[in-house]
Amino acid sequence: MLDSPLYPRVLFTTFKVAVLITGFCLLIAYPYAYLLCRCGKAARGVLLVAVLLPFWTSVLVRSFAWEMLLQDTGLINEALWAAGVIDDPIPLVRNLTGVVIGMTHVLLPFMVLPIYAAMKRIDPGLVRAAETLGARPARAFHLVYLPLTMPGVVAGVLLVFSLSLGFYITPSLPGGPKDILLGELIVQRFSGQLDLGTGSALGMVLLAATLVVLAAGSRFAKLSDLTDVGR
Repeated sequence: MLDSPLYPRVLFTTFKVAVLITGFCLLIAYPYAYLLCRCGKAARGVLLVAVLLPFWTSVLVRSFAWEMLLQDTGLINEALWAAGVIDDPIPLVRNLTGVVIGMTHVLLPFMVLPIYAAMKRIDPGLVRAAETLGARPARAFHLVYLPLTMPGVVAGVLLVFSLSLGFYITPSLPGGPKDILLGELIVQRFSGQLDLGTGSALGMVLLAATLVVLAAGSRFAKLSDLTDVGR
């Protein structure tokens, strides 16, 4: 892998995309899970269905849908053009932008559900007690509520990051040849070039990278906490 400039570049792109996907999922999932805990029963049911809906649809169908939506003549560019926001289509497909959008949509439930499970276990009286003792709402949230949700955050981050490393279908459809990921390269070596040795070696590198990520993440959270969040 070190002899050819291709493999380190692809490995770097894979980790960069995984970091971006994990960051965007966390930015969306945390307030979404917090809203799930604070809203009423009817609204909670609607929001949970919206989160679980991707699980009921094939990944291939969702990836094709994003490819159609993000293309130059797709719904998003057409709507922006009709509103007078743009004069020329924005390149949203066949690049890193399309990969990030598609993979964030697919992996968002894996971040929302662990955080929501951790938030449901928190006693609301703890935050009220902190406010009664003189802490402002923002400080009570930062010192009391946020640390208690960390097991769910760590579980979601580990899930999304490790799944992002091995994705193939979604990056290959909205993505482009300049931003190929390791999973796509493995498939090319196996099915396109019948290079079983290189494909197997790349698969072992991907497995080793995933295990390193999981081992590093386990240093920031107890395994028992992660298991409890998943129940």
